[in-house]
Amino acid sequence: MASPIAESAVVATGSRIAPPGYPRPYPPMHTDRERYNGKEVSTVKAVADEPVSTFSVDVDTGSYANVRRFLNQDRMPPASAVRTEEMLNYFRYDYATPKDRSVPFTLATDMATSPWNAEAKLLRIGINGYDIPKAERPRTNLVFLVDVSGSMNSADKLPLVRDALSQLADQLTAKDKVSIVVYAGAAGIVLEPTNNPNYIKQALSCLEAGGSTAGGQGMELAYATARKHFVKGGVNRVIMATDGDFNVGISSNDGIEAIVKQNRETGITLTTLGFGQGNYNEAMMERVADIGNGNYAYIDGLSEARKVLSDEMAGTIFTIAKDVKIQIEFNPAAVKEYRLIGYENRILNEQDFDNDAVDAGDIGSGHQVTALYEIIPAGTRGWLPDRRYEANRTSAKAGPANELAWLKLRYKLPDGDTSRLIERAVPVSLMRNARAPQGDMAFAVAVASFGQKLRGDTTLGNTSWRSILQLAGQPWQPVRKEFVELVGKAGRLSPPTPTVPAKPQPDPIVSGPNSCGAAKVASYVGKSANPATRAEIARISGADRVRWIEPGMAVTMDYRSNRLNAELSGQGRIIRFTCG
Repeated sequence: MASPIAESAVVATGSRIAPPGYPRPYPPMHTDRERYNGKEVSTVKAVADEPVSTFSVDVDTGSYANVRRFLNQDRMPPASAVRTEEMLNYFRYDYATPKDRSVPFTLATDMATSPWNAEAKLLRIGINGYDIPKAERPRTNLVFLVDVSGSMNSADKLPLVRDALSQLADQLTAKDKVSIVVYAGAAGIVLEPTNNPNYIKQALSCLEAGGSTAGGQGMELAYATARKHFVKGGVNRVIMATDGDFNVGISSNDGIEAIVKQNRETGITLTTLGFGQGNYNEAMMERVADIGNGNYAYIDGLSEARKVLSDEMAGTIFTIAKDVKIQIEFNPAAVKEYRLIGYENRILNEQDFDNDAVDAGDIGSGHQVTALYEIIPAGTRGWLPDRRYEANRTSAKAGPANELAWLKLRYKLPDGDTSRLIERAVPVSLMRNARAPQGDMAFAVAVASFGQKLRGDTTLGNTSWRSILQLAGQPWQPVRKEFVELVGKAGRLSPPTPTVPAKPQPDPIVSGPNSCGAAKVASYVGKSANPATRAEIARISGADRVRWIEPGMAVTMDYRSNRLNAELSGQGRIIRFTCG
């Protein structure tokens, strides 16, 4: 059987297709035109002002591999290249697995104390996607879109593309088809649809780099090829391999995004695989993958190619749910302040959660999503200062005493247009039982600490590289062991961490005038403020008046030395006494 390699591609692209043994010189890159679209570290929210947090899921992992590339070259990554959620989601955690495809997720929550803030807790939300058995996977219509322009002429670009996509070719079955489209100064079809891995590898091995980069034209041809061979009820996906350095024709981010947005409505998804350095345009790669209802990965070596395109091929190719959104509403009786760690470029408006027209992230077969919220329990000192004017001190009516928050997950099935909803309470007992991070949770916290420290997060207190290593422990899994090595490299490349004075912890009794009797009732700190206890405190203190202050309660600022203030936590326990 003749190979379906299209000889006309030589003319169409202006680049060379050479025999497999053709010598390939790859001069080193000396430019530094890499483009990132980093976001500011998320701000702290007061539950009384903004009780609801909504975001789109993200299963991209490109940021972690790109950070690894920098550190392995003995360079610290730019803060704008670090996305903590992609660091977290690079690793797998011990979440329960779904039983069947009818409900394609398990949803888990757990909590630990924050290692960098004694007053805070860390709430982890974990989603585990259904892993489609190989025998049940649908047919695939894949189009490899390969950049063969002159900017791909280095060892970490086109040669690595060939090797990476060859690994994916080995995973194909008889019901799968692959086409190859290339682009340089123009675009052309190199390989007509085939499921023969030898043909795919032969076509890939013949590709050589040269010419300018008509990325937009290449994308249009790839989508046209996918439409021509569309598989109804199957997977139709373009897999683009490039450094993202488009410079001919439609080359702006807006122009490329318009092509992707138009074609996603036809059911064709997009995966972007980033390669190389010096001129790497990650901002475009990540953005168009999000718009194309696909995923983004950065390939920095053969091991990463094996992970993305062989070991985790099902997650890369097969979608189990689309437009997946998470929303959590915090109970002001339990939580005073919070912040979402990472996901800054995935934040949605509260009203977007119930709006099925709003696009969100997709989850592939067997994918996991992890999110961490740092929260300040009600009744404790948080990040935000007290407001001077009483009218500016917002308060909210407390919710059920046994609920920390209400968690919701909304998603659509791959072929559906109407979303489904999973919702449940997050019990307040998680906060009462929170301990220092251990095991799987400790590793997740270590990864989050690493990402935030690389980003320059100012709320990490005295967190050091050494403390991150202690959290990570001594894992046996190769990918986790590699993480430990990267933390060590970052520590060696970084200047010494300046010591930040520890945040003073409030005493249960304020010193000074004590005519209110605060010292006499110090033993009641930590006890429940039930009617009997309140009566005892009033009697023993001898105060003229006892003022019981609940979380979010507005109080007058006048000072009375013989008035006893008893401050309560969101669970109704006494946390301190003051006079005034």
